[in-house]
Amino acid sequence: MRLTDSVAVLRPRSPWEAMDLGVLLAQRHAGLLMLAWALPALPLLALLSLLLWESPGWVLLIFWWLKPLGERLPLFILSRALFGATPRLGESLRALPGLLRAEWLASLTRRRFSPTRSFDLPVLLLEGLAGRELQQRRAVLATGPGKRGAGWLTLVGLHLELGLWLGLLAFLYLLLPAQSGLALDWQQLLEGTPPEQLWLEHLTNGLYALVLMVWEPLYVACGFGLYLNRRVHLEAWDLEVAFQRLRRRLGSTTGILLLAAGLALALPDAALAQPPAPQPAQALGRQAARADVQALLEQPPFSHREEITRWRFGDPAQAPDVDIRPSAPPTFTRRLAEALEILLWAAVGAGAVLLAWRYRDWLAAFAGRRLPSARRAPPPPAEHAVPRPAPPDLPADIATQAERLWADDPGQALALLYRGLLERLREDYRLPLSEADTEGEVLRRVRRLERAELQQLAETLTRHWQNLAYGKRLPPAELKDELLAAWRRQFGSGGTA
Repeated sequence: MRLTDSVAVLRPRSPWEAMDLGVLLAQRHAGLLMLAWALPALPLLALLSLLLWESPGWVLLIFWWLKPLGERLPLFILSRALFGATPRLGESLRALPGLLRAEWLASLTRRRFSPTRSFDLPVLLLEGLAGRELQQRRAVLATGPGKRGAGWLTLVGLHLELGLWLGLLAFLYLLLPAQSGLALDWQQLLEGTPPEQLWLEHLTNGLYALVLMVWEPLYVACGFGLYLNRRVHLEAWDLEVAFQRLRRRLGSTTGILLLAAGLALALPDAALAQPPAPQPAQALGRQAARADVQALLEQPPFSHREEITRWRFGDPAQAPDVDIRPSAPPTFTRRLAEALEILLWAAVGAGAVLLAWRYRDWLAAFAGRRLPSARRAPPPPAEHAVPRPAPPDLPADIATQAERLWADDPGQALALLYRGLLERLREDYRLPLSEADTEGEVLRRVRRLERAELQQLAETLTRHWQNLAYGKRLPPAELKDELLAAWRRQFGSGGTA
């Protein structure tokens, strides 16, 4: 490595300037860096997805945990590109096994959550140290501001990585059609993804890999810039580069300068021929000698003073000589504080009441519904009991009437079954349905009832009703027997409970 071959100007910088240097270096080789990261990482993600298809969450966790190993190949490329020897893709991939062997276990265990990972990685890979020497070298490099800059880089990068991933997820869900049945339902996400939708979670894992393909080279490049800046500060690389350029510029006149120096030394000097006058001996006492030595040690290069500003806990409080206990507050101040406390508690109570009023329907859905185990079939009517009249728009036997209508008008039959479902949900399960509720809101409330047969019936009816209402698509003929059988199993033949 020759410092004069560097494609960047090596000079002392602030941590933010050093990270900016890394970003510019990554931009110059962006295609190579992203491709070198993606070629090992994307096949690994595909292999994990095939092996753990039923557990996409574990796939994402394992892929995220192995992320430090993927940062080594971009650093290898950047370290050589800095001095004008950019490696090709094949050469970089051939160097990958050797790069992975260096402290791979420590990178995945005790140093996995290190906030200065991007700053410490060049010390491990580029300087070839190990054991105690590696620890001492890291301690020396961490004395400057580069370590704090690396910590901020990791913190900001974590939020940036998460924000980009969530943005891609939101964009993906915006592209999904409403009729696909993949609407965003937070309760369903917490309960678990159905088997037929596992491909969607693996697709979100792929979007996270795309985010890392862009961000990881930048993260490594910023840490590499901080590492270079710290070495410039410690080893004065800028002065070394200046002296090497000066030597190269004056290389042609070196012989002339040496000849002139030799002639000057060969000339007789009268002053040198005379012996020096003896200096009177001056005896120094112990205290004077100690003072002279101390003054000499306080001067450069023996003394190096550096001002460091950092936060620390205050000194333990010492007992004061006088009583400095605060006096009691005046009456006006005390009353003002009590009034402010009352106002704050009143604001908290008003906020709680406002939240309860705002979400009253949601609370009623949980507090007013009956548990599935408590619901029993209605008792058979007495011999002379008067049957409860059905709603004016619904027949007494919804299933039979829908069966009659299906041959002539399947759409009317489907609409009758859907209206009957809504009426049963209001009366049998006390769901607070209103005219403003959408089909998705009705399905979410049905899922909270935790009744599998009712949920399947409601989802099938809603899906075909939406196809009819919004897509003008009639239900298939083979759906008739399935729907009517499910209806009679769930509600019998009557129209109301």
